[in-house]
Amino acid sequence: MTGGEPLVRVVRGEPDDFELAAVTVVVAALLAAAAEPAAPVVPEPRSGWADRSRTLGIPVQHAPGAWNS
Repeated sequence: MTGGEPLVRVVRGEPDDFELAAVTVVVAALLAAAAEPAAPVVPEPRSGWADRSRTLGIPVQHAPGAWNS
């Protein structure tokens, strides 16, 4: 884009300065959001009491004293 080309063109109506400023802010925010890479989502750590994944794959022990292993 060269310096003479407008970024936004009004096709119909007569917007005032505040409306043009609002449109400019929205367009600039959308362009900035599209240019930024998405941050990786890191899950919050869960407590051992709430995390049920610790019980997956662990066979149940049926023997005297198995409750304390």
